[in-house]
Order: sequence, then C-alpha cells, then structure tokens
Amino acid sequence: MGESKEYMTLPEENGSINISEEVIAAIAVGAVRDVEGVSGMVTAMGGSVTDLVHNKKNAQKGAKGVKIDMTGAALVLDIYLTVEYGHPIPTVAENAQKAVIGAVEAMTGCSVEAVNIHVGGVTLA
Repeated sequence: MGESKEYMTLPEENGSINISEEVIAAIAVGAVRDVEGVSGMVTAMGGSVTDLVHNKKNAQKGAKGVKIDMTGAALVLDIYLTVEYGHPIPTVAENAQKAVIGAVEAMTGCSVEAVNIHVGGVTLA
C-alpha cells in the first residue's frame, strides 16, 4: 500500500464520501470506449496505444490515457485517445466529451468543469 492516492471528497450530512482518482479515470475510460470512432487510448506522454477491449484488464490499462485535475471545485479531465480512420475528429471528440461528462457526473455526483480531448493518432481498419 505504498502508493498515495488522490481523492475527491464529497462532504455529506453523516460523514464524507471519498472517490479515488483511479475510480474517476475508470469511469471516463468506460464512457469513452463506447463512443463511435474512438479506437483506443494513448498515454499522456505519447506512449503505446491500448485497444479498447471490453474487459477489466484493458480498461485499467486505458486509465493511463486519463489525467485528472481535482484542485478546484470541479473536475478537469484530459483524455488521450486515438480515432478510427474515416470518422470526423471534431465529432468524435465532442461525443467523447459529452459521454465523459455525463458518466462522471452521474456516477460520482462531482461537477465536471471541462474535458479536454487530445487525439494522439488515427488507426486504420
């Protein structure tokens, strides 16, 4: 347990709810992988591409393509992804933004200020 985790804390009447950054990243990845035209995630430093396969092992790997800023009152997420060739990048990016905002706000109750999409590549079918 040597890792220190960042948590979003939601004060409640009977105590508080602490949601880890990893949980928020997993929610974002789950939302992005269902967006038509998204083919994968890339690490923030431009590393290897991870295909978005619907299983827990690859969903955790995909979380490496998400950066979260929890310093303000609302979350700011940076999503690093690849787009399938032939899909309009602005449309895919906008759909990814909407999906991430909807999923994170619905599942955590945390307000999302912004979702910045970084397209790191295009994959050929």
